[in-house]
Amino acid sequence: MSCASKRHVRPESAFRFRAVSALLPPSPPSLPAVRIEYPPPDISPWIAGNCGIQGVHHFESRRPGPHVAVTALMHGNEYAGAYALQQLLMQPLRPLHGRLSLIFLNLAAYKTFNPARPTLSRFIEEDMNRLWQPELIASAHTSVEMQRVREVLPVLETVDILLDIHTMLWPAQPLFLCSMTENSRDLAYCVSGAQTNPPAVVQDGGHGDGLRLIDYTRFNTPHSYTRACLLEAGQHWQKDAAQQALLSTRIFLAQTGTLSSAPTSATSSEPVRQAVVTDCVQALTSRFVFVQPFASGSVIRKAGTVIAFDGQDEIRTPYNNCILVMPNLRPRRGHTAVRLAKRLNNKTGTQA
Repeated sequence: MSCASKRHVRPESAFRFRAVSALLPPSPPSLPAVRIEYPPPDISPWIAGNCGIQGVHHFESRRPGPHVAVTALMHGNEYAGAYALQQLLMQPLRPLHGRLSLIFLNLAAYKTFNPARPTLSRFIEEDMNRLWQPELIASAHTSVEMQRVREVLPVLETVDILLDIHTMLWPAQPLFLCSMTENSRDLAYCVSGAQTNPPAVVQDGGHGDGLRLIDYTRFNTPHSYTRACLLEAGQHWQKDAAQQALLSTRIFLAQTGTLSSAPTSATSSEPVRQAVVTDCVQALTSRFVFVQPFASGSVIRKAGTVIAFDGQDEIRTPYNNCILVMPNLRPRRGHTAVRLAKRLNNKTGTQA
């Protein structure tokens, strides 16, 4: 279910109710610590690219195969993916089959990163990961980010298999996000399942305020060969997130047959946890507050449990064993505060 489907829904929604109980909205919870454990990687040797487009590196094999791509820096302050691409580019790259593209996306935002104010370099003018609607790209709308979308789009239009690397502001275990198509889910499942500690795989329909790159038409067509998934590698600026980004990238390239270098992780005996987002909770006021600082992946056992207040509204879980996906502990008005998800049966792919 798309976030858009719940965007303006009020008390009649599955999760939003006008407050009638004796519960009072709590004070905002203490926020988890946010630390910068490693500096932003120096990508200056690779900004020029090698194919006529800044930040884009392209490598060809003499043998036929898919065009595989890894993108990083969709948001300028999420540099774990840039670290992963930097590590790959420091060694000779020769795809075994097909083509490989490594792409640094929002170079302008990354250039502005300031450790003293690290959240402010997410973008220059608008969120680049909400701009992937073909109609919007073809329109007269313009911004720093839209100009960059149009610059890299000719490359992405030829990509068959894509990994887009991100990180999260609040502490959370890594996870893969994918669209509702089966082929994209299978891609995320395979890359996750090849790891000792497999990240969860979460399917969702995207955001109401614009399409992500993984939702772009080329990667979001049912029964198509093309597919994409998004890695949330962990918390921003944490060494573990950088290592997770590199590990997942190497496994992704090995799984697609692009590179032969063996990752250091071994296949896990643990099953990959799968879930599907049923609802997106949007902050309709500036007074949205959770009842406690939930972490991504928290499971609320009982339906009807109050998890947050949004002005005069209570936000309640719509079913038992509700999974909270990437709660934003300080959402701005109009932004997604949390996604609500149900566990999927690993064997059938249906709701458990």
